[in-house]
Order: sequence, then C-alpha cells, then structure tokens
Amino acid sequence: MSGQGSSKKSDSSPGYDLVVVANRLPVDVTVDASGGVSWQRSPGGLVTALEPVMREADGAWVGWSGAPDLEHEPFEADEMLLVPVTLSRAEIEGYYEGFANDTLWPLYHDVISPPAYHRQWWDAYRRVNQRFAEAAAAQAAEGAVVWVHDYQLQLVPRMLRDLRPDLRIGFFEHIPFPAVELFQQLPWRHQIVEGLLGADLIGFQRGGDASNFVRSVRRLTKHTTRGPIITVNDEDGRPGRHVRAAAFPISIDSAHFDRLARSPEVQARAKEIRADLGDPEVMMLGVDRLDYTKGIRHRIKAYGELLQDGRLDVGHCTLVQVASPSRENVEAYQELREHVEVLVGRINGEFGELGHSAIHYLHHSYPPAEMAALYLAADVMLVTSLRDGMNLVAKEYVAARSDERGVLVLSEFTGAADELAPGPLLCNPHDIDGMKDIIVAAAHMDPKEQRRRMRRLRRKVVADDVAKWSQSFLGVLTAMPPRTSHV
Repeated sequence: MSGQGSSKKSDSSPGYDLVVVANRLPVDVTVDASGGVSWQRSPGGLVTALEPVMREADGAWVGWSGAPDLEHEPFEADEMLLVPVTLSRAEIEGYYEGFANDTLWPLYHDVISPPAYHRQWWDAYRRVNQRFAEAAAAQAAEGAVVWVHDYQLQLVPRMLRDLRPDLRIGFFEHIPFPAVELFQQLPWRHQIVEGLLGADLIGFQRGGDASNFVRSVRRLTKHTTRGPIITVNDEDGRPGRHVRAAAFPISIDSAHFDRLARSPEVQARAKEIRADLGDPEVMMLGVDRLDYTKGIRHRIKAYGELLQDGRLDVGHCTLVQVASPSRENVEAYQELREHVEVLVGRINGEFGELGHSAIHYLHHSYPPAEMAALYLAADVMLVTSLRDGMNLVAKEYVAARSDERGVLVLSEFTGAADELAPGPLLCNPHDIDGMKDIIVAAAHMDPKEQRRRMRRLRRKVVADDVAKWSQSFLGVLTAMPPRTSHV
C-alpha cells in the first residue's frame, strides 16, 4: 500500500460504518527532499486483522503518521480511508514518549521500572486524546461502530461519546491492566477509568486484566458492577448505560506464517542460518522488542550460568537473541540496551570459542520471511517476559513449525500462557534456577514429546487466529443492547 490520495468521503457522504482509532496509521510515512509525502503499508497483526473487516464495512482508520508536525489530508489506501492526526514534536514527547511510555507502560507492567508522573505529560495526553476523538467523530456515520485501541488512547471513548452519543464504541487494551493497588497510584486514575467507561465493550487480553479493571471501577467510582457488567450511572445518580469488560485474547495470521515456513525459500534459509552458526546441536532463539518487560536480561543470565555450570556448552549449543530497537529516546530503554550489551559481551568473552559464539546478539528488526526462517531453524524458543499482555512471538513460532518440531519455553506471566498451556514448558523468569532447569529440559526433549506438544500448540494457534479475534470482538459489540437503554 503506497502513494498519496484523497478521501472518497464527499461532503454529502453520511460517513463510515466502521472507524478504527489507533495511535498509528497502518502505514509508514516518507517525506522526500521536495516535501512530497509517500506511504508504505507497515506490517502488523492489527492491520492484518482489521483490513478485511474494514474493506467490507467501508471503514476509516484514524491515527498518527509517525512523523512530527506532518499535516496531510485523509486519503484512500487499499479500500480504506486513512485519516492522519497531526502531532507536534512537543506533543510526541509529552503524550507518547512521556505519559504513554514513561508513565502508563511501566505502571501497567507491574512497575518493573518506576513510572514517572508529570502534569505536563498528562495535559499533553488529554489534548491529544481529544484530537483523536474529534477526528473519529468527524468520520463516523450515524450509529457507526468505532473501535479504539490501546493504552495511548484511554480517554477517547468518553470524549467520543460526549461528541457522538449515537455511536457504538469498543475499546481494546493490548497491554495488561494492573491490579487496583498499583493502578490507584496514578494521579489521574479517575479520569482514565471514566474515559474507558465511555465504551460499550472494553476488551482485554486475559480474564485477570478484565477483573482488575472491574475491581478498579468498584474501588474508585460509584458505578455498580455485576460480574463483567458495569452500570454507568447518570450524573443525577440514576442507572444508565451498561458496559461490558471481558477477555478477547489477540492472535496472529497463523496461516500466513504457516505458508511462509513451508516455502522452499524459507526452508533453505533456515538451513543456511544453522550452517552459518556452525550447525549447533541446539539452537536457542529469543525474539523481542528491546524492552525491560521482556525478561531479556533474566534469560541471558540463566543461559550464561548454564554455560558456567557446564550443563550447556558452546560447542553444542548457541543462543541467537534478536532485540528490535524500541523507544530509544526513553532513558530506561537506553539503560537496558547498555546492560544487555555488556552482559552479552561478558558471556561471549568468557565462554566463546573460535568459530563458536555463546550468544549471537542482533539489535535490529527483520522482515516476516527472515523471522519465519529463524523460527524454523530454532530448536528452542525462549519467551521469558516478566509481564506481557499476550506475546505474539510465541504464537508465530508455533505457526511456523509445520514440521511439528521445536520446544516453546514460555513465561507464565504472558497472556499466551493462559491460552497455550499445557503445550509449552512454563517458567517463572524471576526464578533463575528454575528457568535453568526448564531450558535444559527443552534442550534435551525427546522428539516424540516435541511432536506431541507442538501438535497441541498448533491446533490452538491455527484455530484461534487473528481474524477470529476481530470477528469475536465486533460480534459481541454489535450484539450488545442499544446504547441509550436505561434499567
């Protein structure tokens, strides 16, 4: 998807029946030397999930272009209307890098890193959320469905309802929602809860996240709850709308990864990767954004200790760690990169041999075909997140293993653990000794046991794909009672 265009929505048009609101548009933007703007489709599970639905529903997608101070009219791309929201560099620093990623992200991930609370960041977050809400309201048809996504836009549902009470509004939280004891640290906790309650349906990755939100509503508001249903009272105290909070675990385009892994090119590349590594008996793989929630340091520490203990050796085993760059303007991420690179260097220095590195550390991203080849090459996949809403890498690994080989080591603190157990070997990444035992068990697992576990995993991942996720959420949202009903 590339190029420039104009909206197909004329002044007389009634608007769009489905509007998606997300922090980013489903495109990457490029500005040439003459100021010309071009767009290229960006990969991602959300785009894959929603594109066919939006085509059928004549949909519009509201989001930031990814570039500061870039103004552009709405334009058509792949039968969707894309509506860019302009953000200044100062707003990106306050709303995105600040409040979203240095306040909400650490707070919602169990304060693995301390959150920072700054009123200026909150003010930027509120202003930007209002801009997103206004852009969505301008594109939605009468009675349309608007689906808002993720922690960057938690105020949008209420703002949008104030602007357009006729709309049916859904919200999906892609990251965990914290326990009320953590959430109530946030100075603006009431505003966030009331912002989310502007939606008719609030989706979470895990049942525990939905329960955390309902408990926060009970603790912090006067609204009444009954199971997953929250009754939002009017200003005069009368019962009003019903809001549902429930789990809708997200997935991947499993068929796409399956096809990639079966292609001769990817299979040949997988063999080439193993040959480049010296044909190890056991290739272990970690694939993560370079984020402190992913447990990368814990994983590398456990692997280094296994080499030191002699339970693994570099002549027979190697670890490939792909760490995609992430939020490099945030100080906590800069510190994490330094720590990881020092740790990798120390382990390679102590245990590496000529022709055999202990750890191959790759600080960049790869296209899907190369990722499929890495998954197919890896005997053991290490997913050791300290906290993760879902972790789609675990599902991608399973989808790529049409050979029914390979072992998935999976943190019990991921949403994927709820769905995929008992297929993976579950670990507690805080328990280094326990994780070492599980890694060794994975490295020596019998091929028959591998096949038994992988078949179970593949049945789940192939059946519950990303299309089923989007259809499930939208099906529940559109089947809910009218928005203006009273009890």
